[in-house]
Amino acid sequence: MNKDIETVRSFYDQGAEEEWRRLEAHPFEFTFTTWMMDKYIRTGDTILDIGGGPGRYSIHYAKKGCAVTLADLSEGNVDFARKKAEEENVPLTAYAKNCLELDGLNLGQFNHVFLMGPLYHLLEEEDRVQAVETALRHLKPGGKLYVSFIMVIGGVLYDLQNAGQLPIDRAMPEADPFFDAVADGRDFPNRIGFTTNYMYHQRNILPFMERFGLKNLHLFGQEGILAPNYKDLLARSPEEIGLWVELAKKYLEVPELLAFSEHAMYIGQKPS
Repeated sequence: MNKDIETVRSFYDQGAEEEWRRLEAHPFEFTFTTWMMDKYIRTGDTILDIGGGPGRYSIHYAKKGCAVTLADLSEGNVDFARKKAEEENVPLTAYAKNCLELDGLNLGQFNHVFLMGPLYHLLEEEDRVQAVETALRHLKPGGKLYVSFIMVIGGVLYDLQNAGQLPIDRAMPEADPFFDAVADGRDFPNRIGFTTNYMYHQRNILPFMERFGLKNLHLFGQEGILAPNYKDLLARSPEEIGLWVELAKKYLEVPELLAFSEHAMYIGQKPS
């Protein structure tokens, strides 16, 4: 696990600015995710953003008047988030810390806890379970937990979006188990992508989360139905893009359409 952690840390230390820009190049993920979160988050609420990267969501909600604490594995991400918060003139408490080691910070409990990065990169189930349990210890009774997953179909969508990539991937024998996992309904611990990551099949997300005793509020695709065609869509008129966004909102939680998204989010409520 330590080698995997250092691989992930190094990747984000060197790419904090690129990760910040990722949601500008892929705006629908941010649009739909915040639209769902805004059903619950109010001005003055407290938020712990675990694995929040360079702070895109942290700073967004700090600007809305929430008291936000960010914790991320990468010092590069945390430094970038602090700089951005200063540029935006919003308060942000930020720590460079492994998500499995937060208890020593004595952070207390929050109205909302985001766990929107750690489960991407923890290859062992015991570590993913520990990450969720740690998040829940920092969540107030009745509070909301927001957990993101990379979808195993996401790799297929990436090849669909980028001409010429599929022949390269299909020529790699080590990629065969990944393509089989999509068909077989299995998750995939990936060591051949942008960095080590754990990819969930959509049918396995709810069974994983059911063990934690939360009230299931939502499971939705964070890009909605727009991921496969997002590049073409972004070239269309603002009016048409707006119409597609509103239509996609209607479909976010349709189980049969989750595979149109590269990421999925589970929102659950901790018992009071």
